[in-house]
This record gives sequence, structure tokens and C-alpha cells, in this order.
Amino acid sequence: MTTTPALISTGPATARLFSTVLVANRGEIACRVIATLRALGIRSVAVYSDADRDARHVALADEAVRLGPADARSSYLSIDAVLAAARDTGADAIHPGYGFLAENAAFARACADAGVTFVGPGVHALEVMGDKIRAKRHVADAGVPVLPGVSEPGLDDDALVAAAADVGFPLLVKPSAGGGGKGMQVVEHAEDLSDALRTARRVAAAAFGDDTLLLERYVRTPRHIEIQVLADTHGAVVHLGERECSLQRRHQKVVEEAPSPLLDEATRARMGEVACAAARSVGYVGAGTVEMIVPADDPTAFFFLEMNTRLQVEHPVTEMVTGLDLVEQQLRVAAGEHLAVRQEDVRLAGHAVEARLYAEDPARGFLPGTGRVLALEEPQGEGVRVDSALLPGLEVSADYDPMLAKVIAWGHDRDQALHRLDAALARTTILGVPTNTAFLRTLLADDDVRAGRLDTGLVERVLARSTGDTGATPDAGLPLGRVAVVVAALEHGVLTHGSDDGAVGRERTGPWRPDAWRLGDAAVVRSAFALPDGSVVDVAVGTDPGMRTGTAPASPSTVTLDDGTAVRASLGHRDGAAATLELDGAVRHVRIATDGPTTWVGLDGVAVAVRRLDRAERLAAQLSATGREEGAGAPEIRSPMPGTVVATHVESGEAVTAGQPLLTVEAMKMEHRLAATTDGIVTLTARPADRVALDQVVATIAAHPHEGTQG
Repeated sequence: MTTTPALISTGPATARLFSTVLVANRGEIACRVIATLRALGIRSVAVYSDADRDARHVALADEAVRLGPADARSSYLSIDAVLAAARDTGADAIHPGYGFLAENAAFARACADAGVTFVGPGVHALEVMGDKIRAKRHVADAGVPVLPGVSEPGLDDDALVAAAADVGFPLLVKPSAGGGGKGMQVVEHAEDLSDALRTARRVAAAAFGDDTLLLERYVRTPRHIEIQVLADTHGAVVHLGERECSLQRRHQKVVEEAPSPLLDEATRARMGEVACAAARSVGYVGAGTVEMIVPADDPTAFFFLEMNTRLQVEHPVTEMVTGLDLVEQQLRVAAGEHLAVRQEDVRLAGHAVEARLYAEDPARGFLPGTGRVLALEEPQGEGVRVDSALLPGLEVSADYDPMLAKVIAWGHDRDQALHRLDAALARTTILGVPTNTAFLRTLLADDDVRAGRLDTGLVERVLARSTGDTGATPDAGLPLGRVAVVVAALEHGVLTHGSDDGAVGRERTGPWRPDAWRLGDAAVVRSAFALPDGSVVDVAVGTDPGMRTGTAPASPSTVTLDDGTAVRASLGHRDGAAATLELDGAVRHVRIATDGPTTWVGLDGVAVAVRRLDRAERLAAQLSATGREEGAGAPEIRSPMPGTVVATHVESGEAVTAGQPLLTVEAMKMEHRLAATTDGIVTLTARPADRVALDQVVATIAAHPHEGTQG
């Protein structure tokens, strides 16, 4: 018998609800909304861009309509295209999910003009709460506490710099429009403010079409706590308790939970009353979230941060502790029904924790990653829920947000919920795309997280004190990266037909072969593999000649790594991506997928990709390592992620110094500034609006002409 609270319906799907609902979104939230529509017997329509033709939400819906090319401005952000799809499919309502058009007042107005119900709040609430400057002023007039700052509309950079002195440092630069932390910049010193303002304006203009900025006093050890509210068209407003969202990096939430381990019942009730007051002040309708910033040392002193006028990414934790389906509540309110729940009916049962799975590369500083899903296993079990857009074979591009899925666990108490979530992540396998799964397990195991001592800077501190491989380590004691090399050496078949010159699969005759087999003696095959962090591991695999059968041997072989570590290893039973790995007598269950020379190895929820190098690549790696040892900066600047060049900061032919910014690349709504690695003369090989691939050369630096000459 499961102890997971089932989502309860508050009524039947009556004639007052909708016949057809178009879901104007993609990814896991589109799948999530479609699931509730199906449960209510409502026909669903999905929309997609060319990049999402084979996406999961497209397959789940009753009908799907193409919007346009991958560029969101021509597809998911095109009001005309979305409304045309609604008209052509007979949709009488549109659910916007979150992101894209979810908080766009012009879209809500266009829906009303087209006679289609917008499943969300009214235009007035969207306009007031969608402008952070206007929102702060408005709720302050309603008696809601707000942080000190500068929130005057129309201020240019010079005016903001002048006003910053009154706010004090550190301060936070925030776009007035949008949400999700996009464009936010923490500024510690006055001399850094101008650069931060330029970056924030550029991101805000690109993401929201509005580069208006505000300044806010930055609370150094804040906790981020938000209140879920529901409101109907008849004036009823209730809150469903709070969510703790303090575990963030780059202002993006990573792990959320409900309820917060910080609040007592009295503070929860007071914070809920304030949130309901903020919602009433704009005549709010539907599901919304009032976000608060709370000093860690004084939870009673909370301040209004913003109101998200949509469903939140982290809504499942509230659903799991209340039993309410928030998507259903949105639909019922949009159809004009009264709220079926009163404030005194709301009960929080147990505890729920959610972890967001992002397409991020830990070896590259958690920059967005791309790839094709080669193998996928999503966890099931007591108290576990997965909201996901993943499918085997899915191409994860750099066109959209990097979030892939959410794993949520419920328990009778917080300890049980955390334990179940960690166990669920250990059963999660995503091969072919780099993810943050390993770090999530490290984060959940942190003493401060376990104790509930949270703040918005904790994730960065956990990152700083974590080293090397994260997640579980095999019984043999090898770091996971080196375990992956052992597996790859066996999986690529170097025991039987690999060679150092890359002649994989060739059969040769004679006493000597290019794969190092030698008749009558034990054979040793040498190869080299590159790890995600760029390091190279040499490996030698030795076995008896009689064991050469054309496949990896069932009996253990001796595998020696370049640091002298030697293990007895073999791959055993295979079932799809699943295999058994024996290391020095210890058997572990691994997941394996290959893509050309690259082998992906998954173990306990952690995945590592290693790539077999041919002779030329190995030589290049050795030369590169030699250069690094001598302290020489790389003359080539490569993009650390696939994306688009959004700005250049120098011109070709200009003299630059090490550390000087050269250009900025954006991918998955995140900017990364690339800097010179050495002094010299720069040549740019990419310009603004150019799309660049992972590791593509975007600039080169040549020595100054006078260097190396005698004066």
C-alpha cells in the first residue's frame, strides 16, 4: 500500500469546464498539464517548434500543431501562431504553463479578444505583478513589507549608478520584467555596477523584450520562501502553505521543499495572510505564488520579493503535501467555478522535496550541455513522482531552458523525504546528455541541507568544498571517471580488435598485430581516453590469448591505469544498457551506452562520458598538457558550450591581456563571458548572432610582434 498522497479531484469534469485546451508550452510542464487534461477527459492540443517535432509532449497530446522554427520568438513566443493553432483546433482555452507567454499581459488580452479563455490571472494582475517596480509599489501600499531599493521606471544606467549610493552595497540588479533569475546580478562594489547594468539590460531585452532595471538591497544570508495562493472569480483567496526554495545557483532554483523547515505555524499563518493580501490587491484569479526574502537569522522579518502570476516549476511539492491538483484548480477557476477548498480545509501532510534535473556539464562549471538521450531510466517507488519530458533518442538542444525533468519524493517527515529522493536519484539514468544528477546527490547529503540550515548561497559553498567525482564510488575504491575508463576499454572491444592507430575492427594476420596481440603470450592492449574535464587517462588491458572471442571476455582481465592502479575487471550480464561490472571481485550494476568513440557509463545515478582517442588526438593532448605545465595560455579560445554569440568586447587586431573579456556566448537562457588566456593580439572568428558549437574556436591570440626580438 502506497503512502504517497494521491492528488484528489475537487469535482467532476462538468459542462462548465472546457472541451479542448491548447497547451502553449513544451517540455515537462506541457506533459504535466496534458496529464491532468487527460484525467479530466478534456481533449488536449500540443504545439511545437521544429526542434521539438519528436518531443514527448507532442506524442502525449490528442493533437499537435507546428508553430514555427526552433527560435522561440518565431514559435512558442509568437502570439499570432499560438492563437492560430487554437483557432484551427477548436480550442476553447489555452494553458500557458510557465515561461514563454505565461505572464504576458498582451497574450492574455489577445486571448480575450479571440474569445479563448486564458488559464491564468487577468490582464491587470499580469501588468502590475509583471513589472517588479510597479509590483513593489503596489503591494507596499497594501501594507506588504518590501526591501529597500530603487524602483523608479525609466532610469538609465547613469541614474541607477547615482541612486545606488542610497541603497548601499552589496546590491542586486534585477530586470523589472520576467523572472527565473534571468539577468540578475549581485554587485559587491560600486566600480562593478556599470558592467552589471549592461549585462542585465542585454539579458532582459533578449529574454523579456524589456530592459528596465531596478536595484535592491542584497541580503547576504537570505532564505527564499514562497507562498502558493489560489483565487477564484468570486473573491475567494486561500493559501496552501509555503515552499522553501533557498537552494539555488545563479539565481535558479535547484531543490525545493514543502513545508519549510524554518517556519513555525504562527509565522506560516502570518506569511500566508500577507500573500493573500498581495493577491487580493490586484484582483488575482487562479494559481499564483508570492515570493518572500527571509533573513536566515530572523524568519519573522520577511519581505515581498515578487509575485509569479503562473504555475511554478516547484508546484509538485505543494501538491504532494496538500493532495490538490493545482492544474485542475487552475482549470476550474478559469471556467468560473468557486474554489472548492476553504482556508480551514487546507492541511499539510508529511513533507515533499523536489530536485530539478538540468542538462548541465559539471566538468565545465555546470554550463548548459546538449546531446542525444542514448539510455534512459526514470525512478519509481514508494513516495516518488517524476515530471519529465525525456524520451530515449531525444535530442537536447541549446535552444531552450536546460531543465529536463523533476524528481519529487514524499515522506511522513523531512528525513524520510530526503532519503527517498536520494534513493530515487540513484535509480535515475540519463546517458548521452550531461546532467547535474551527481551534484544533486552531493547536495542532498550535505550536513547543512540535512539539518535544514539553508540559504541562497549554500549551493555555491557546497560546490566549493566538493572535489572531483561526486556521487557513489565503486567498492574497488576507484573514482567514477576511472571506472568509466575501465568500462570503456572493455566495451570498445580493445581486447580483441582495437588498436592505438584507431584501426578498430580490422583483422590482421601474422605473429604481430597492430592491436598488440602477441602469439603464445599474455597480450596487452594500450589505449587512451579523455575524461569530461579534459584530462587523459592511459589504460593497458592484459588477458590470456585464449580469451580472445570477439566480445568482451566474461572472465576478469587485468586493467592497469596510468597512475599504476591495477584491477581485475570484466563485464557480465547485459540487458539493454544494463550490465554487471566486476572490479576486483566486487560486482556493481552499471548502465552503458556508446556513441562512436564515446562511452557513457552510469552508476548510482551518476553518469560519465569518456572518449577513446586515436594516435593523433593522444599526441595533441600530450602537447597541450606540456604547454599547460609550462604555464603557457592556450592561443585558441573555445566556446565552453553550444550557443549564440550575443556580444563582442574587442576587435580583431586589438592587443589584449590575460583575463580581458573577449566575447559573450548565450545558451539555454544563460550568458558566459569568454576571456583571453594570455597576452597578445586577438583575432575573433565569431561575431554577434553567430551560432557556435561546443569547443568551437571563437578567437585566437597571437604573440605581440615585438616578442622574441632583441631590443
